[in-house]
Amino acid sequence: MPTFRVLAPTVPSSIACAQCALAVMTKAPQAGQVKTRLIPPLTPDEAAELNKSFLRDTTSTISSAAKTNSACGIAVYTPVGTESVYNDILPQDFVLLPQRGENFGERLYFAAEDLFQCGFESVCLIDSDSPTVTAKSFSKAIELLSSGGDHVVLGPSDDGGYYLIGFNKLHRELFERIDWSTDVVLNQTKRSAREIGLEVKLLPPGYDIDDAASLRRLCNELLADTAPIGIAPHTRKFLSKLIAQKKL
Repeated sequence: MPTFRVLAPTVPSSIACAQCALAVMTKAPQAGQVKTRLIPPLTPDEAAELNKSFLRDTTSTISSAAKTNSACGIAVYTPVGTESVYNDILPQDFVLLPQRGENFGERLYFAAEDLFQCGFESVCLIDSDSPTVTAKSFSKAIELLSSGGDHVVLGPSDDGGYYLIGFNKLHRELFERIDWSTDVVLNQTKRSAREIGLEVKLLPPGYDIDDAASLRRLCNELLADTAPIGIAPHTRKFLSKLIAQKKL
C-alpha cells in the first residue's frame, strides 16, 4: 500500500510549479461519520463503503485530468491522524493536505490558502459527493483558469450548490455570507463574485448524492442499460452489490 506525502504549506512544494491543484475535500470514510443521511436505508458500514466508492471514482477522474494537463491531484482531508485510511483509496499520484477551520466556509478558504502557499498557481476545490463528474469537466476548469485573469470557475450542482470552485487568486468574500448546505449556495457565491468584480465561468452541471432521492437517481443513471461506459465504475460496482443483496 502506498504512503501518501502530506504537504506542508510553509514548505513550497516542487510538484506545485506552474500547476493547478485539483483538490477534493474529504472526511475520512469511517462508519458512522460519513453519509449519515443515507442511514437508513444503508447501514453505517455500507454508507462508509459507498463514500469510499465515490472517493475512488472522483480521485481517479481527477488523476486522469491531471495527467493530460499541468495539474496535481490532492486530497484535503480531516481529521488529522487518518492518513492511512486513504492508502487503498487514492491513486498513487495523489498527495494529502490536512484541513483547517471550524466551519465549511473556513475549511474551503484555508484549503485554498494553504494550496497557494504551497506554490500552486491556481486552485480547484472539488466535493467528494459527485462521482459522475467527468474528466472533461475538470480539464475544462483547468483550461479556463489557465487563460489568465482574475475570475472564478464554478461547477453548478442541481441542488443549488456547486461541485467545484476554482480561481487563480484567493478572495475571502467567496466564502463569507454563504448559507452552506442550502439551495442558495451557488447564487450567493455568484453574487459575492459580482460584488467584487469577478467574472463567473460555469462548467457543465452535476449533482451531489447526499439523500435517498439522489441515491435513487444515481442508481437509475449508472445501472441503466444505456449508462455511459467508464463513468463511476467503483460506485457502479458497489451499487450493483447492494441491489443484488436487496439493500436498495
